[in-house]
Amino acid sequence: MSDVLERVLAEVTEDRLREAVHAVTAIPSPTGREAPLARLLAGRMRAAGLAATTVDIDEQQASAAGRLRGAGTGDGHGRDVMLYAPIDTLTTGEEAIDLPWIGPELRPDMRPEPRDEGPYVSGLGASNPKGHAACLLVLAEAFGAVRPALAGDLVVALGAGGMPTNAVEAPGYPARANTGQGVGASFLLERGWYTDHAVIAKPGDFVAHDEVGLAWFEVTVPGVHTYAGSRHRLPYRNPIVVAGELAGRLEAWLAEYPARHRTATAAPQGVIGAVAGGWERMLAVTPALARLRLDLRVAPGTTSLAVKRELRAFLDTVDPAIGLEMVLAIPATATDPDAPVVRATIAAWEATHGRPHAPVPDMSGATDANILRARGIPTARVGMPKVADPALDPDPAADFSRGMNTVDVRAMRRLCEVLARTVLDLTS
Repeated sequence: MSDVLERVLAEVTEDRLREAVHAVTAIPSPTGREAPLARLLAGRMRAAGLAATTVDIDEQQASAAGRLRGAGTGDGHGRDVMLYAPIDTLTTGEEAIDLPWIGPELRPDMRPEPRDEGPYVSGLGASNPKGHAACLLVLAEAFGAVRPALAGDLVVALGAGGMPTNAVEAPGYPARANTGQGVGASFLLERGWYTDHAVIAKPGDFVAHDEVGLAWFEVTVPGVHTYAGSRHRLPYRNPIVVAGELAGRLEAWLAEYPARHRTATAAPQGVIGAVAGGWERMLAVTPALARLRLDLRVAPGTTSLAVKRELRAFLDTVDPAIGLEMVLAIPATATDPDAPVVRATIAAWEATHGRPHAPVPDMSGATDANILRARGIPTARVGMPKVADPALDPDPAADFSRGMNTVDVRAMRRLCEVLARTVLDLTS
């Protein structure tokens, strides 16, 4: 281990990581309202000696970015590297918004209230994304304390709007439609925070050079608007019932979808995420339309339009009158596996873990790495494993949200070492 790396990692203690994840988890940052957390992050990076600022999208939504300037010399010709993580949470932590769709109540880990559970810290987003963002914050402070003579700049970027969501429609949230889906990453680059390489910290104890994209679709089922008292006398086609039947057939189609699109690294999935139809205030009538919305992941090498046409062909076998519109598209992206950032991150992972790295197959998660790559920055992804400790919560139904909301401080320390090694390699 080099002297510089030893000095940087000496600053990255489990106590500091625990404090950092407590600090970021305690500040609510649902998509669209990340500005208070961004101000904290920018302030701490400035205090550590980085040239840091918030990058405001509006009064409520902002990202944070800091730069530790290098000398612009060396064999790498002063190449700059970005460490990136999003900072918004998938759910809000507000009962009026999250319930009943997240469950009958908000468990403690679903609230922005950090608490220690042995080697773990739990709270809303404590792992994904805030544990990863906390790693970047502590690394920024460590590099600021050591101030190594880097040839290139180190940029630490912590972006708003990284979750796969459209705007939260509730009081106190921005009225803009584009508050999620990578808006913070895109705006950071628009404001000039470009680098030669990027590493995004997101869940998964492996290094990835590509990932799936996503496409959202609205499927509309026509019916007849009529009245319960006249059902036996008037034409009757209840689109809610037809949509339910379609949902069952569509679910079977979605189960077979990954096999048709599997790559060496991806097994893109799909889910029906929402259903709507009729007036809840007026149950005496049927609507003329019911609507399903679904997320289909798009494998690297496949386009969103190709997936749309595949879905259209399936719907035609059910009923050509069923409508289909693509309402969102984030293309899949890939970085050359031989790119310096991928090779450096894998080498850092192997040095930290003491074993050879092996790619993880069947991935279907999409992140802001797609935004960074699409804007021309070669990007690798690396992160922490999901906490899966039955002692924390034996209920299998809690697996997804517990994995989002619980972080292992020991894993944070390992991730910081991977990232520190990568930075020193790329900026030398």
